[in-house]
Amino acid sequence: MKFISLLSNLKLLYNFFLFLALINIFFSTGKSHAKTFSINGIEISTPFEINFNKNEIIDEGFLKAFNELILTIVQSKDQVKLKNTSINQIKGMIETFSIKEEKFVDEIYYIVLNVSFNKKNIFDLLETKNIFPSLPVKKDFLFIPVFVDQNKNQVLMFSENKLFTSWNLKNKKYSLLNYVLPTEDLDDFRLIKQNINILETYDFKEIINKYNLNDYIIMIVFKNNNKIRVYNKIFFNQNNNLKNLNYTKVNFDDEEELFEFIDNLKLVYEDFWKSQNQINTSVKLSLNISIDNSNNIKIAKFEKILSNMDLIYNFSIYKFDNRNNFYKVIFNGTPDKFLEVMSDQNYDFEIKNKIWVLNDKS
Repeated sequence: MKFISLLSNLKLLYNFFLFLALINIFFSTGKSHAKTFSINGIEISTPFEINFNKNEIIDEGFLKAFNELILTIVQSKDQVKLKNTSINQIKGMIETFSIKEEKFVDEIYYIVLNVSFNKKNIFDLLETKNIFPSLPVKKDFLFIPVFVDQNKNQVLMFSENKLFTSWNLKNKKYSLLNYVLPTEDLDDFRLIKQNINILETYDFKEIINKYNLNDYIIMIVFKNNNKIRVYNKIFFNQNNNLKNLNYTKVNFDDEEELFEFIDNLKLVYEDFWKSQNQINTSVKLSLNISIDNSNNIKIAKFEKILSNMDLIYNFSIYKFDNRNNFYKVIFNGTPDKFLEVMSDQNYDFEIKNKIWVLNDKS
């Protein structure tokens, strides 16, 4: 009888652990993951006419959302490769969408959409086009624009410089960079004026040190008759990146030409920033990760971190027992990069028999 009782208890204990493991699987997000790219506030308007078709309007919103996503995560040189992406392809990559607002005003139909794209599907499409996307990371840069009229040996700054006054007037919704302009300090103007002949080697430290920003862009526009040369010093991650650009016949008094010039330069800076955050989606590192399944809160936290990490291609639970969940994680990068980004989340790992055992440092 004791043996039968012991056997019954073991069976109950097994069923209990099996139940816990099943809870971990079915009430976690662990089956399959791909974070979505969310594009919100897509506005479409059209006259309300006899041939009005709401589905066609929504399709137009999908196309607009897709184009905005591409402008955000793909460098300008590669964007043309996606120009002919069909609406059916785009719709196949949409995870969810919602109508945020819908109204009729004076026989005009207005709609505002929020659209979420499946990250894995987007990356797969870009890979077929030999395009490496970039992480959509927002960034603040201190931005110091200086205008030098070489014919007059004159420096223009602040309100006298149209690039300064116009730079942040027409920012694009998809832009990743936020340009922090310096305050109009007469001492700064005096310093730059004193160094007009050595501006390309001048370090601007007296000005930069006034601001609590580690990274900056110094843009010096040299105008000599109809020739325009733009010297750019982009300081990021303790490194100087120098770019010289040449233009001809820019009329800075013409608003259209001025903003075209500004948009062109912003494109250069956006492409630089995207190059610093590029994802090599052709590298797919497969990792087997073990995590203690006794704490559902920690499991949920871990899965949320994975699902919110752009470098994670996907992940899933491939087996479990009464002590651990085992995840298959596909990572777009090297093992060192994975350890780095996970360390930022207070996780480290111990490798045992090719299994990465998760340790929570928090």
